Amino acid sequence: MENKPEITNELGSIRIADEVVSTIAGLAAAGVEGVSAMSGGWGTDLVEKLGRKNFGKGIKVEINEDKTTIDIFIVVEYGYPIPKVAENVQKEIKLAVQTMTGLTVAGVNVHILSVAIKKDAKVEAEPNPVVDNA
Repeated sequence: MENKPEITNELGSIRIADEVVSTIAGLAAAGVEGVSAMSGGWGTDLVEKLGRKNFGKGIKVEINEDKTTIDIFIVVEYGYPIPKVAENVQKEIKLAVQTMTGLTVAGVNVHILSVAIKKDAKVEAEPNPVVDNA
């Protein structure tokens, strides 16, 4: 945390770790309708299988002196318009991070890794037309 921006006031200083920002972003994204999951690779998936929820999973945070950039990797539920879900994720993350930390969010980059189909959802296929070769 040696290069992290510092908020200074008459009482001292405040430094915010990347992990704090990624957790805030993860919680904000999890609340967006159409987001099925966030993906952070096998390491964070293993942590979750061991019973510890990782809300920073699938999120990369870069905090410079005056700008914060966030990359989030998500899975969208089937049937939701992907551009709208991604835009809502961007808005919610930016609002949550700026409100809770006071950091300026320069950008939220949303990476769609997959589309999730619910197990109980029925996907109807178009019937194949019968070809009559008579």
